[in-house]
Amino acid sequence: MRSVYLQSTLRELQRFFGSPRFWATIVIVSIVFTVVGPFGTGASMPVLRRLAFWLFLQVTAFSIASFVIVLALAILGRSGRHRLTIMMIGAIIAALPIGLAVEVLQAGFTGQPISVRSAMEQITVSLLLSPLLCALTYLTMSPPASERQSDEQMDLRHESKPPAVSQPESSSASGAKHPADPAILSRLKPQNRGRLLRLAVQDHYTEVVTSRGKELILLRFSDALNETTPVAGQRIHRSHWVADDHIAHLKRENGRLSVVTKSGEELPVSRPNEAAIRLKFSDRQPS
Repeated sequence: MRSVYLQSTLRELQRFFGSPRFWATIVIVSIVFTVVGPFGTGASMPVLRRLAFWLFLQVTAFSIASFVIVLALAILGRSGRHRLTIMMIGAIIAALPIGLAVEVLQAGFTGQPISVRSAMEQITVSLLLSPLLCALTYLTMSPPASERQSDEQMDLRHESKPPAVSQPESSSASGAKHPADPAILSRLKPQNRGRLLRLAVQDHYTEVVTSRGKELILLRFSDALNETTPVAGQRIHRSHWVADDHIAHLKRENGRLSVVTKSGEELPVSRPNEAAIRLKFSDRQPS
């Protein structure tokens, strides 16, 4: 379990610090602060020195906040809270080390002595600014449009203890990964490793449903799809992938096509995929 959290944390850190949008956000915020010159920096520092100050400060603050936020996501990710809520919690916690770091940087650039009163003022300012910058980071770090649902009205709340969807199969009773099984099964708890049935987007998580249960994993949906081989399946929607042998029949209602699984779930088929799904499963068309 610890290794799963560690891998999730490292992936999130890589996602933050490896994103050009993340660094672009830092540069833009630094330029804005340089032009505006808040907290007396406009009067006390020349332009280039002020730019260097804000760049150092923003890189330090964003780095501290990102590290704390990623830890919060790793610890609270399965609590059922929305991703932005968890990020806000991390940003508020990060205000303390950010305020102290700002006090040290300011002393280095201005030469003024470090004081408890000044440090408390910096922490207070960080408590106000950290959630705002966190919201900005959340918007700039959102998944690309190809992985977001524009017309879907579904509940993205997480389940803290997902129920089993069927009885365990005797062939997978040991929970061991068969050599021919898809790689994504290795990310699941042993008791949930069964025949892969479907995948679904749950905010920044992927819900993996097998014949032995369901589990949320911290993995982008596009990456999860790459780990379904050799199971034959279809991405029927931006937020849904279903194994071919788990599709019971197709259903059309109010002009919209949907897939009904053998477990009874009714999943939407996006319009761009309707023709391909109808053609492939022509023997399962609604009567």
